[in-house]
Amino acid sequence: MKIGFFSVGIGPTAEPQLLRSVATAAERLGFATIWAPEHVVLVEQYASKYPYSSGEFPGPASIPIADPFTTLAYVAACTSTIRLGTGVCLVPEHNPLVLAKTVATVDRLSGGRLILGVGVGWLAEEFAALGIPFERRGARTREYIEVMRKLWTEPRSSHSGEFVNFEGVLSYPKPAAANVPVWFGGESAAALRRVAEYGDGWLGFKVSPAAAGEKIRHIEQMLTANGRQRSDVTLAVSPYTDPITPDDLKRYRDAGADEVALLMRGRRASEAELIAGLEGLARDFVEPAAKL
Repeated sequence: MKIGFFSVGIGPTAEPQLLRSVATAAERLGFATIWAPEHVVLVEQYASKYPYSSGEFPGPASIPIADPFTTLAYVAACTSTIRLGTGVCLVPEHNPLVLAKTVATVDRLSGGRLILGVGVGWLAEEFAALGIPFERRGARTREYIEVMRKLWTEPRSSHSGEFVNFEGVLSYPKPAAANVPVWFGGESAAALRRVAEYGDGWLGFKVSPAAAGEKIRHIEQMLTANGRQRSDVTLAVSPYTDPITPDDLKRYRDAGADEVALLMRGRRASEAELIAGLEGLARDFVEPAAKL
């Protein structure tokens, strides 16, 4: 089982020195992945419900949240082996041709280490500020992923759809490999269906060891129904802010999880505190996971 670290590019790790220190320490300590979240803007007043709490976003609206791709490009320059993931990129907020270029560039600069973690978004007020419809964002996401995969793999691409239309465009550079893996975040039936139908992986948040098995079995059943194999996807879960113990790693593994992404709990702002927290996670989880 692999252990990932969630997240960088938010709060104190939006600053370059702390970002470099945390990224290089995570690689040195054996974390398999490092994740950067995305919000273009937050708002002070909102009716939307954050899905991983009682409804409130767990931080002030003024918290720094850096652009995930710029953040991960910086991390790529500081590291050599750890994989880099967006956790998660709000794909329907982007122009897919521009996003395809950004993703391919970061993947190529990192030597093929990028995972495009994808979400459809929860903050309707953010979409409104960007001038993008919140409705049908799931359908928009699916078409955008289709468009990006064309641009990543075809020498010359055309597309005619509900949201995107273009003829005879060339998009270079291509990703380092044939494609960039697309992992979907989310725990709803629709999110799990995206994984099974056209995803390369899943990143489930606030999923307990007890809940992981049911969701993973559901994904596996839908993979079969779609003529796909379990080996076609990587299934990762995160307890998010909920506490877990090293013994829970075996429960996640037995449930079918390939990776567990851990969030550093407690407030840590200084470099020493952040590195100490990472070392604690490595001691308690990375080292035991390597023996499973």
